[in-house]
Parts: sequence; structure tokens; C-alpha cells
Amino acid sequence: MSTLQLYDTARRAVVPFEPDEHVLMYICGITPYDATHLGHAATFISYDVLKRHLIDKGHTVQCVRNVTDVDDPLFAKARELGVHYLDLAATEEARFERDMVALNALPVSSSPRASSAIPDIRGFIGMVLDRGFAYEAGGSVYFDVTKFDSFGSLSNYSEAEMLELARARGGQVDDPNKRHPLDFVLWHPSADDEPAWETMWGAGRPGWHIECSALALRELGTTIDLHGGGADLIFPHHECERAQSEAATGTQFVKHWMHTALISMNGTKMSKSLGNLVFVDALREQFEPPVIRLGLIEHHYRTEWEWDDELMPRNEVRLASWRAAADGAAGDVIDEVRSRLDDDLDSPAAVDAVDAAARRGESTRAAAELLGVAL
Repeated sequence: MSTLQLYDTARRAVVPFEPDEHVLMYICGITPYDATHLGHAATFISYDVLKRHLIDKGHTVQCVRNVTDVDDPLFAKARELGVHYLDLAATEEARFERDMVALNALPVSSSPRASSAIPDIRGFIGMVLDRGFAYEAGGSVYFDVTKFDSFGSLSNYSEAEMLELARARGGQVDDPNKRHPLDFVLWHPSADDEPAWETMWGAGRPGWHIECSALALRELGTTIDLHGGGADLIFPHHECERAQSEAATGTQFVKHWMHTALISMNGTKMSKSLGNLVFVDALREQFEPPVIRLGLIEHHYRTEWEWDDELMPRNEVRLASWRAAADGAAGDVIDEVRSRLDDDLDSPAAVDAVDAAARRGESTRAAAELLGVAL
């Protein structure tokens, strides 16, 4: 059996991915304050294709996908709607799970909420402080990036680029309590209408980045085989997550970093803040879920793409052709799909291979099943 090759963000190269038989994966999940949009779905279905391929190669996969239910956007939306933030989170998390089930995503091993990890987070921050990588100032606890020599080596961005992205993505680079503008919050005071937990540093709540580090350590241990999420998480989220995790444990946090490209609509990245979104539950009212899944995997996970109004109709035709050939003559398309997936998870080439098999009248069933497309 050939070796799976995957692009590693930190090494900026396609390299062999050769984990042990049991694979540990951590995927950054949703902040549950709105419906699942196509960008979310593309990310999580990409990792689902990877999981299916690893299982097909004989691995077992323990995949953790967190729920960020302690975060500014969730609190803001709950405030706007006049509901409790945990009620909003529960409603949107359930809607997300329905979308994932409909799209035939394999169940994850666990989907822990950040709110479940406050004791773990307090202990984690204590470890970072004890090892000299953090400091207290102005009622908050900050990570000191100057003490972590390899800060920036995951994203490979310059300091100027990191400052620009931190400013754009809530990094509060002008916070006067910081020693360095790229230092990031581990713990900070809560606003009056936000949840607060008691600590030795004062009442407050965790920063965004620390939540995933604490959950990953609790659920999977100190070192993960593969960590992923959308490309917009490379910095600051994953850069900061890596730094604080390795500062706390003194060992490598992630062996392989995998990130998915962003989807655009009308020339701009899909995002909740801009409102230029295509929602999965709305698409499901018009198209079968396998059509939506096909529309996602016809694109490579590392290639940015633009929403196309013909995407779903095109894949309705594709699904019909696959179904027509489901019980056709025996062929070797399953081996070709495996080979394509070994090549940096090249799902577009795999889909093309199944298209060709359907045209030849060869059975598409096994290959479609490997790609998670229910016929």
C-alpha cells in the first residue's frame, strides 16, 4: 500500500504522513452562534474524507472536534437575541450536528465544549506561568511571545504580517498591559453580562487560544498526530495554540498541521461578519445531501474557490450518473481513488476517476462509499 502524502503548513511542503496505527486528530470546530455555512462544511468534510481514507488504510482514528462556547461572537449574538449564551450554543450546535449527519460525516470521537474545560484551563495556565512563559498584568494573564523562540514558525509570517493579522482578528495589539503587542491573553476579566469563573488571578474567563490547548491535552495527550482547521486559523489561533502548548508541556504539540482553503462569494471570503454566506440547511431544502457533499469534494482542500450557482445542479447530474452505474461491471476505480487520495488528498482527481468509471459502465459503489457519497 502506498504512503499517504499531505501538505504540512509548518514545513510548507507535501510530506509523508505516517502515523502509528491509532491516529490522534484535533479539528477546530464551530463557535455556535449561527447556522453551518458552506465554508464550515468544506473544512469538516475534507477532514472526513481524510478520516475515511485513513480507516480504509487500516488505521483507527480518534478525532476530537471542539465547540467554542466561550467566545466574544457567541456572547455578542446572545446579547443581541436576548438569550442565554449556552442556550444559543446548544441550539446552533444541534443544527450543526444535523448538517454533519446529513452530509454523511463520520461521528467524531468527542466534541467537547470549552465551557467544560475551565478547571483544565486553570491548571494549564498555571503550568505556563510556572515555566516562565506568561505574566500577570492589569487583572489578566498574558503569554510572553519573546520567551518562546520559535513563535511564528508555524505560520512563517514576518512580525509585521503577524501584527497586521492580530489587529484584524481580535488580537488587541494596542492593549497597554502587554509587554509586546503580539503577546496574547490566557485569562482576562469578563464583562458584566459575560460568564466568569474564579481563579487566583481574579474572576474572569479564558482567552480563545487556551481553550483548544487545554481540550487537546485533556482529550488526546501532549502530542497530536494531526491538527487542522480553516486557513484563517493559522494565525493567530494555531500559532498561539502551538506556542502555549509546547511552553506548558515542554514537548512537541503537533506532528502535522493541515489547513483547508477558504471559500469566496462575490469575490470575498465567506464569513459570518460579512454575511456573504451559503447555509447548508438552506441548500438541503433544495438538494440532496450527497449532491452538496459532491459539490464540496470536487474542489481540492488546499485550493480557494468561488461559490458558483451551477455547483449544485452540476453535481445533481454527477450523482445521477454515479447511481446509474452503482451496480455496473467490476472495475479498478477504487484503487485509483485510493491512489488519488494518497496524493495530498486529491479529491477532485478521485471524483474525476469515478466519473470516468461511470461513463464506462463500471461500478461506482465502493469508490463512492470511500468518498462518503451515499448512493
